[in-house]
Formats: sequence, C-alpha cells, structure tokens
Amino acid sequence: MRKPIFSLTLIALAFSITSFAQSSAPAEADKTEKLFYAEFGGANVLFGANFDWRFKKNTRTGLGARVGLGFTIYDKEVQNGNYWDYETTTIATIPLGLNYVFGKPNSPSMFEVGAGATVLMPKASVYRYDDDKEGNLIGHFSFMYRRVPMEGGFSWRIGFTPIINTSGQIFPSGAIGLGYAFR
Repeated sequence: MRKPIFSLTLIALAFSITSFAQSSAPAEADKTEKLFYAEFGGANVLFGANFDWRFKKNTRTGLGARVGLGFTIYDKEVQNGNYWDYETTTIATIPLGLNYVFGKPNSPSMFEVGAGATVLMPKASVYRYDDDKEGNLIGHFSFMYRRVPMEGGFSWRIGFTPIINTSGQIFPSGAIGLGYAFR
C-alpha cells in the first residue's frame, strides 16, 4: 500500500513543479503588428498620420482597426455682398475604420480590405456635387497592397480607396502610405 501512495505523491509533486515553472516563466512579448504611417489621399482626403493594429495577439494578419488625424484644403463657396465667392478653407479629418489583412504568415506582402468613416471638422462639402449640403461624415473603403518587413521597420502601402458621401455618391480615390511597422 505504501508503494502506490509514494508513487502518486511523487507524480503529483512532479506535476506541481512543472506547472509552477511554466507559470513563473516570463510571458512572451506581444508580437502583434502595429503600423504607424503617413498617408496621402484616401480616407484622410489630402494628408494624415494613421495608426493601424491587429485585434488578435501575436499576428500580422486578420481583423484590425485604424485611426488617424489629417487635414484637407478646399474652396468653400461664400456669399460676398450680392455675389458668390470662393474662400480657401482648411479642415481636420479623423478617419476611423476596420480592416482585414490577408497574407501568408512568413511573407512581407499582404493585402488589406477595409471600410470606415471619416469625420470632417468643421462641416464641409468635401466630396459633394452640391455645395449647399455640408456634412460631418464621409465613408471610405480600402483595397490596399501592403509591404511590411517580417520583424518590422520601414513599410509602405498603396491602393484604391473609394469615398462615399452621405448622399450615396461614390468618388474614386487612391492612397499611398509610408511608415514604420513595429512588433
């Protein structure tokens, strides 16, 4: 009877030491890809800085999000006495969106598909055929090729980014981004 109890105690002790060693080991660093980039065109309308990240830990592909801060310049129609004139105006843009990145785990080449909205501050008639209807929101889509090194570093992206206004009008647009990926 003593032999089985001794053996069971020894096995239980071995399992507890193994589990203690595993729990006290340092946690693996977060290898989730994050991308900071400057973008010309696209959801920023003219120019902006953006931050992009994946939701799932330790991955370069899959579902993620982007947030940015940009600006654009456009001619706003204003009444000047008895006639209409144009005034150059600068507005802030805040693109927000979800995207999904496709690619092989060990390849620097990836493809992004995304959608979101860009907040315009103040109201503006950017991407409108009718200047009388100013709005705070435009929608955007992204179909982008990304080139991101495996361990981070200089990266770039380029693609097609159609814009849709609140009236349902679609405007073809493109974007190019240069930035830095880190893990």
